Amino acid sequence: MNALIMASEAAAPGLSAHTWSLLIGGGIFVALMILLLITVSYTNVGNRHSVKDEEQDIHRQFKTHEPHSH
Repeated sequence: MNALIMASEAAAPGLSAHTWSLLIGGGIFVALMILLLITVSYTNVGNRHSVKDEEQDIHRQFKTHEPHSH
């Protein structure tokens, strides 16, 4: 029975299921690693410029309230 399975796998054209699973899994892994690299590269964007106070915006819809003193 094993000889029959091996013969059918050897005669089958194309890639085996194991090879397809490695290609698909490897492709997903590479895509996620690229997304990780992009994410990590944006962590220093906030450190490029010095911090400035926010200008007063009279058209702001959500006003920030003064902290309450108790």
